[in-house]
Amino acid sequence: MKNKPDQSFWALWNLSFGFFGVQIAYALQTANISRIFATLGADPHNLSYFWVLPPLAGLIIQPIVGTLSDRTWNRFGRRLPYLIVGALLAVVVMCLLPNAGSFHFAVAGALIFGAVALMFLDLSINISMQPFKMLVGDMVNEKQKGLAYSIQSFLCNAGSVVGFILPYALAWFGFKNTADGNQVPQTVAWSFYLGAAMLILCVLYTFWKVKEMPPEEYAVYHGIDKEEKTEKENIFSLLVKAPKVFWTVGLVQFFCWAAFMYMWTYTTGGVAEQAFGWDHAQGTNVASYQDAGNWTGNLFAVQAIGSVLWAVVLPRFKNRKIAYSLSLAIGGAGFISAMFFTNQYMLFISFFLVGAAWAAMLAMPFTILTNSISGKHMGAYLGLFNGTITVPQIVAALLGGVVFSLLGGQHQIYMIAFAGALLLLGSASVFAIKETYAEKA
Repeated sequence: MKNKPDQSFWALWNLSFGFFGVQIAYALQTANISRIFATLGADPHNLSYFWVLPPLAGLIIQPIVGTLSDRTWNRFGRRLPYLIVGALLAVVVMCLLPNAGSFHFAVAGALIFGAVALMFLDLSINISMQPFKMLVGDMVNEKQKGLAYSIQSFLCNAGSVVGFILPYALAWFGFKNTADGNQVPQTVAWSFYLGAAMLILCVLYTFWKVKEMPPEEYAVYHGIDKEEKTEKENIFSLLVKAPKVFWTVGLVQFFCWAAFMYMWTYTTGGVAEQAFGWDHAQGTNVASYQDAGNWTGNLFAVQAIGSVLWAVVLPRFKNRKIAYSLSLAIGGAGFISAMFFTNQYMLFISFFLVGAAWAAMLAMPFTILTNSISGKHMGAYLGLFNGTITVPQIVAALLGGVVFSLLGGQHQIYMIAFAGALLLLGSASVFAIKETYAEKA
């Protein structure tokens, strides 16, 4: 097997630049979906259920996209065609979703329309997002893989900051932050429109700048012979043969992604109660709730900035597992600390700490996993590995109402503290991982 050559910094940058635009879309989704559904009329006890469909769609589509892209070779590339298709679909849905309350549906109809649109949005974002991780696995050597995923993490967090602050910025520029009935405010709707435009421009940049390896070259760099190229294996057989690392990292992923599902679902309500004097009985069309919705975006932006800064620190650790575990513990402490701050600016401290966990979640699992698998089934395994992201979200969403009731059913900030406890469990489970290498020279 021939070693892949080193690439320049800007080649690695171009490889992941489209991720900047994809993450703007993802940030808008995570920061505003609970706000949108609450505005449409959803009850806090049922709020998490609207988050079930997106990861369920991702659980089904990602292994399919991964396996198909492993077998796709055409003049546009191997992974890039899926990137473009996902981005185009995301643009359409991003223009429809904020208008769920504007089609004169009854509350139930608006919620159903919004749920279906959210499912397609998450599905399309996942189709766009996954090829970037596959491209790094395909084209970057083991020595530079950590740098490549760090660049991807930086672009991801930079895109997140833009997406998170858009509603607040638009309110500052004079866009209305409240609306009549169950309609979404202008600040949210126009954030989605602008995000859609930035998404497609960034993805087109990567599509234009990146040239994937032809099949013969790919086979040489990944040690695939003719017999292996013709061998067919289905998703289930690959899952049975998955390295142990796949499962141990998956355990850590379970706690992490369940925690962040609760953050996305309950932060707006929790912050509204904690720092803006809002009560559920007031409804969601009042200024205090919608202002808290904008502030949630700012908190998530602070989290992303914290993640960018912590991503610079992570490579300095000699022991990858210590770095991974410590990052999750810091994030868990950040979530729990949010219970003790009633000032909206003090909450910046909590979410800055959460950024450490997010930085590790973006880089560590994929570095550890892609080191342990060969290039032959890279796309299929990354697609399957997406299940360690989606299954925890599905479980967390299904149990969200139950957990909320067990914690009193009154204060959504308790769900954020519960997310912190989940991250601490994830931190402890890191030490079950034993790293292996499939293509180490």
